[in-house]
Formats: sequence, C-alpha cells, structure tokens
Amino acid sequence: MTDQELEILKYPIGNFKNSETLNLELVQSCISDIEALPANLKKQVQLLNDAQLDIPYRPDGWTIRQVVHHLADSHMNSLIRFKLALTEDNPVIKPYLEDKWAELADSKLPVNISLQLLEGLHVRMVTLLKSLSPEELNRTYTHPEKQKQWHLYEVIYLYAWHGNHHLAHITSTKKREGL
Repeated sequence: MTDQELEILKYPIGNFKNSETLNLELVQSCISDIEALPANLKKQVQLLNDAQLDIPYRPDGWTIRQVVHHLADSHMNSLIRFKLALTEDNPVIKPYLEDKWAELADSKLPVNISLQLLEGLHVRMVTLLKSLSPEELNRTYTHPEKQKQWHLYEVIYLYAWHGNHHLAHITSTKKREGL
C-alpha cells in the first residue's frame, strides 16, 4: 500500500481545516451535521454482523466497532468540555489517550450500546449548541497537549468534521469490503 493510499484510508474526507473566524452560518451547518450523526451512524452499522464490525478501516487501524465506541467516548468528552468552557474562564481541559481507551473492555461491547448513548448525548449537545450566543461561541478552553486555546465555535467545526470523518471510515470500509 502506498503512502497516498494509506493517507486516503486515514483521512477519507481530508484533514480538518479550521476556520479561525466565527461564521454563524457555518456554525449552524456544523450543528446540523452533529445532530444527524447518530442516525447516520446507526444506518451504516445496524445491519453489520460481529465479524463485519470487527473489520479495521485501515491496516493497523481501529475496527468499525472501535470507531463507534470511540465516537461515544470522544463526544462525551466534548460535551463536558463545552460545559467547562461555558461555566469557567478558559479552563484547561483534561486530554485522554483515545488509542488506549479503544483497547479497553467496553470497546468490545455491541455497538448498540454506544449508538443509544450517542442518541441521547447528541440531543443534549445539540440543544446546548443551538442555545449559544455569539459571545458564548467565542468562549474558550485550552488543550494542554496541543498548547492551543480553542473557541467553542472552532470546537463545533471540529466535532462536525470528527463525526463525518469517522462516518466516512465506516462507509469507505463497507464499500471496499462489499458490505
């Protein structure tokens, strides 16, 4: 496999490109993507059997099952980070080792557990995000590993991309595997 082929498997929709300015139309579009993720994800995985769910999306990559559980882990952390930024002045968030989380016992559970979790989580997240004023969208948190201060509108852009990025891992794997 060439480096270019591997890069396409890693980033089927391309790398995240941050728009470092607040664009309310883009925020609303991204919130719509975030809102649609649980249903889109469920549609892609609900008919897959265990063997199919355990197919990795790339060599040495996570399985479809791990991707679904990762989305739940990541988006739980995201909601907490939003709430921290809305209630504290530029808090320093707690990073986590997502690769290690993807190896824990709960990453082997049936995907419906995380699908149900994402449904409720995204209702809460979307309700919160839709309520944010431009002033609140400009609130920040600091990610210590990246040594970057993130505005909440940037985080919305990131998590819309994140959901679509992992959804594309699943859809491209299904297409490649003839599922």
